[in-house]
Amino acid sequence: MAMRSLPHPRGEVSAAIVDVLTRAPGSAVAAVGTLDPYGEDLLLTLHTCYELHYQGFTDVDENWEWDPDLLRLRRDLENQLLTALRADVPGGNDVDAELDRLLEPTRDTDGVAGFLAERGTADQLREYFVHRSIYHHIEADPYAWVIPRLRGQAKASLVAVEYDEFGGGRGERVHARLYADLLSGADLEPGYLHYLDTVPAPMLALVDMMSLFGLHRGLRGALVGHFATAEITSSPASRRLAELARTLLPHPACAHFYTEHVEADAVHEQVMRRDVIAGLLADEPAEAASIVFGIQATNLLEDRFADHVLKCWNEDRSSLRTEISAPAAPA
Repeated sequence: MAMRSLPHPRGEVSAAIVDVLTRAPGSAVAAVGTLDPYGEDLLLTLHTCYELHYQGFTDVDENWEWDPDLLRLRRDLENQLLTALRADVPGGNDVDAELDRLLEPTRDTDGVAGFLAERGTADQLREYFVHRSIYHHIEADPYAWVIPRLRGQAKASLVAVEYDEFGGGRGERVHARLYADLLSGADLEPGYLHYLDTVPAPMLALVDMMSLFGLHRGLRGALVGHFATAEITSSPASRRLAELARTLLPHPACAHFYTEHVEADAVHEQVMRRDVIAGLLADEPAEAASIVFGIQATNLLEDRFADHVLKCWNEDRSSLRTEISAPAAPA
């Protein structure tokens, strides 16, 4: 995947970081004050800092990745986001109860998929694809960071799930590649993080949370909780989205991304619950509260994302920061 250029700022802090990253590493990085933890400025700044650990930016020196002042600023912003997340979820340490709630069936009319099934348009489904693009471009990457922080069965089983996420050894089946194919099939740009400037804060928050959990050993339980939530809820959601793609968008790649997840993630659900989580708790029972936090934080941010999208659509306006172009007319 090709790198992209630095994003357009969304406030004073992100403007300062975008500016300093065009300079040589070691340039002064200003301290930040208190920001809205769910706001565009903080979340874009975090995303920009995190991207230095992924593909990076075309116009940024790679040595910025471990610049001490930049890491100090990032940690300040991370603490603000973490404080908000912890305050906004109930917490607890009953992992089984949280997992059982994830398995409760949802109504066909619930959420974004319910809206799309009931009265959605092809353009709204394309909008949804744009939102999710910044998630699926790095879909399984943050989970790789937790591998050296696990041991025994938990490690072995998580690696097995990751192997599937990365295409089972076949580059053309890597899930990020399949999502790029989906974007192309929907007449959208498939390039890496192409729509970063278009996607608003609610989806940035979810992706930033994944990176935050992945980069900190002390949040390994939270990352496992998040990963389990994604896998447990993926299969039924993917089935509905595959049906929607077949109905609203003709290209087979749009449905194929989701059909690939239906059967695989039904298996992953069991592996994550019985082997990864159970294995981690057998080794480190104190991680129960962190796992619960990861599950609850994921659900919180997914709900915030859905609320944003549905509010916009119910008001008959785009849920993106800028509207995307219409698909090209058939020749």
